[in-house]
Parts: sequence; C-alpha cells; structure tokens
Amino acid sequence: MPIDMSWSGWGDPAEATALGPEVRELLRQALGVTAATPAVAREDLHLRDSRLGDDARERLAAAVGGEHVRTDDETRVLHTRGKSTPDLLRIRSGQLDDAPDAVALPGSHDEVLEVLRVCTEARVAVVPFGGGTSVVGGLEPRREGFAAVVVLDLRRLDRLVDLDEVSRVATLEPGLRGPDAEALLGERGFTIGHHPQSFEFATIGGFAAARSSGQASAGYGRFDERVVGLRVATPRGTIELGRAPKSAAGPDLRQLFLGSEGAFGVITAVRVEVRPAPAVRVYEGWRLESFTRGARALRRLVQDGPVPTVLRLSDEAETALNLARPSELGAGGGGGCLAITGYEGTAEDVEARRAGASAVMREFGGEPDTDAGESWEQGRYRGPYLRDALLDAGALAETLETATFWSGIDRLYEAVGGALRETLTGLGTPPVVLCHISHVYRSGASLYFTVGAAQSGDPLAQWRTAKAAAGDAILAAGGSITHHHGVGVDHREHLARQIGPLAVDVLRAVKATVDPDGILNPGVLIG
Repeated sequence: MPIDMSWSGWGDPAEATALGPEVRELLRQALGVTAATPAVAREDLHLRDSRLGDDARERLAAAVGGEHVRTDDETRVLHTRGKSTPDLLRIRSGQLDDAPDAVALPGSHDEVLEVLRVCTEARVAVVPFGGGTSVVGGLEPRREGFAAVVVLDLRRLDRLVDLDEVSRVATLEPGLRGPDAEALLGERGFTIGHHPQSFEFATIGGFAAARSSGQASAGYGRFDERVVGLRVATPRGTIELGRAPKSAAGPDLRQLFLGSEGAFGVITAVRVEVRPAPAVRVYEGWRLESFTRGARALRRLVQDGPVPTVLRLSDEAETALNLARPSELGAGGGGGCLAITGYEGTAEDVEARRAGASAVMREFGGEPDTDAGESWEQGRYRGPYLRDALLDAGALAETLETATFWSGIDRLYEAVGGALRETLTGLGTPPVVLCHISHVYRSGASLYFTVGAAQSGDPLAQWRTAKAAAGDAILAAGGSITHHHGVGVDHREHLARQIGPLAVDVLRAVKATVDPDGILNPGVLIG
C-alpha cells in the first residue's frame, strides 16, 4: 500500500523542507513576516464521533470486507479535505468539523457499485478519493441533508489491467499513483509521459477526473487528451465509454466524466494512450530579457516548431527569486526571465528538436543558462513542500492558474497580478506575486501564479478575499477560471459565471440522471 501524505501538509513527512535563516530574513524584509504559525500538535486534534450508523457500516463491510471499512481517528484525519492552502490552514488550526465518518476501500468495480447502492439507500454522501491532492476544495462535500459522509478510497484498485502494444493503449485502474503506473508501464518499455507537480501522490483516476496537465504537456499533451476509454460506476449502474479513439456516434460522452471530479460517477478504469519510453532526456535553461519577449519565443516554438517536450517561462519576479529552483530560494537571480526547454525521445529526435529550438531561442535574444534545466528537473516536485515551510514561518503562500489565447496573455497577466497586489495590499499584507507560463498550445497558454504575503490575523479570510478578486479579474480579462487544478468548491461560483446559467442547467441535468439522489461529492463542481 502507498504511504499516506502528511495530515498537516504535502507529501511524505520525511521530505519536509526547513527554511534556513537567510530565507526567514528575506521573508521578514520583503513581506514583514515575523511570527511563526506552526500547526497544532497531532495529539491535540479532536474528532467528533462517527455518524455512520451501525446498519450502514455493516452493509459496507459486507460489500468490501470488514477490514476495508475504517472509522478510526487516524484514517479519518488523513482523509480530511485536500491540500490547498485553505485546506491546510483549517486542519493546522485543529478544524476537523468536516472529517469523514468512515473510509471505505473497495477492491473492484462491482464493490464500488455496491458501496454506491448502500450509501444511496442510507442517505450517505460519497467522496471519491485518489491521492488526496486536490487544491480547489474537491474533497470538501456538502454535509447538509446526509446522514453521514464516507470517503471512497480507491487505492486497492491499482492494477495495470491490459497493455495493447499494437495500439499503444494501456488500461489502468484509478488507484494507481503516478510513479507506480510509470513503473508498471516501464517494465514493458512504455510511458504515459504525464508528470504534474502532484505526480508522486496523485492517481490515474484523479488525473482523469480533474483534467490534469503534466509538466511535459508540450510534448505529451494533457492527460484528458490521451484518454480513449473509461469505465464509470454510478449510483444507477455502469457506463462504458470509448469503442474507438475517435467517433462520430453523437457527442463524446467521455468528456462528461473527464473533469467531473467524482460528482457524476466513480472512474474505475482508464484507457490511455502510451508511448515508447524515451531513450534520452535533456533539460535546459534560457535567459530572455523580458516576460513579453519570452512569451513570443514560446509562441513561435509551439506554433511553428520544433516543439520541445517541456516548455515553460518564469516572469522577472519568479526568476529573480529562483522559484524555478526551490533549493535556492532567496539566492538571487541573474536578471530577465528564465525559460525551461526539455526534450525526450530518441537521440536523433532530441538532437534535431534541440538544435532547432535553440536557434529560435537565440533569435529572440535567449542566452543559455547551463545549470537551470538540471536544477528544475531535480526540484520540480518540491514546490508544495516549500509552501508548507512558508506556512510554518508565518507566510501565506498559495497558487492559482488560468489560461487564455495568446492574444490575451498580456491582458490576463496584468489583470490577475494587479488584482492580487491591490487586494492583499489593501488588507495590510503587501504581497509578492510571481508567475510562469506552464503549458502551451498553438492557440494559447496557461498562466500559473504564486502568491506570498504575511499572514493576517485571519489568513483563511485573507486568501479567500484575494482569490475571489483574482477570479473576478480572470473572468473580466477573458480567461478560464481554471486550466488544470479543477473546480471543486473553490471555483464553483466562478465556473457558473463563466459558462452561464443554461450550461449549468445542463450539468445539473447530467447529475440528476446519473446520481438522482445526489450522493456523489455533493456541492463539488455544481451547487
């Protein structure tokens, strides 16, 4: 079984980051951070008694096995909410009011169906749970109207079911974490090539349910673009989708469940395109004089080629603080903006694309940064650990992301950064706002913002105020409220504004059809 993430932060507790004195001094000088805010002691956490009735518990035990229905405090704490900064601020202060009443661990598709049947009859809400990595309130269901809340932990569904090497399609169960899926496929010489920052803990089912996008998306594409088939358990039965890669047999119903975040059904199998594992991987850094010029270089590459496998660009502020190199926070930057280009494939393919892309970067004034690519590759999963250390030190640290067309990138960048600075400064906590282009497409790109400020007396309200202002700015500037983090609870109201009331009614109609009693992740995605 995989290890559980820390109850009070991200990832493996043994990998927690400690801030050095020079970083603490930087926080004091730049943000006015002076008072540490450590999490409460684990022994001081107190849960209310489980509300799951004896009859429902016995029926769940009959469905999945008694040892796979857990109501102990440790398991319930580890399945409380996700890993956004608001999630962590609440649990670090001891708030466990919405801890689940039980955790059920099914071992098959049929067991998932039976759990849904039992919970429907007992009026129990069900929260599908993969790696627990949601950063948008995707594991924060509405409790009102339900007798109890059960988390459906899918970790026992962890098999590589099939690998069609002719079609290069793998069928994977949803509970497989990223590294385990890659290891199983690697034994056969294949890869998905999907490496989001949550890769070490997120799961195949979560990648699909949240429309995940990996750091090598320029070369491999988004995860949802690679999905060719799904099996979904709903309270009304099973849905099998994907008889062929593409079809004209009506609307593509796979898209109803990709991005549905467990509100429409529980994904129990994913068919995904795979590729031969690359023989060569090379990552490089480039310095460009400005974010605007760097964005033009990225647009040229993705529209006209050659396209690197990894392609991202930090703005001046992020480059200066070296957040592209988490181990060197505060070490200072070399000016301008840092771009990362990466190449994966055969030796011949990598060399050809690398030469062509390097020529384009030089055309836009880029200068090689010899250490940046390797440093980025070594530290690309460390960002969330740094966030936790900043929270301990008394800083507020969080991220948000959006996307738009290339013609709107400058407007969106200025609008969101301006809203965050104006709002947090108005609250008496002037921030540092950093940004990078994290994913690129021929017609547009995503912007990923990192925000740091001193915590106010009520940091939860502080961030929610800033996040709402940023969301308003995103919609006003024509961007999407989310590019790859998903909707959850945090983006629900802005999603409704983005797509309009008629489209919301369409989603509600789908929900009412597949989950008429509304037990699946109630309140997530749609109200």
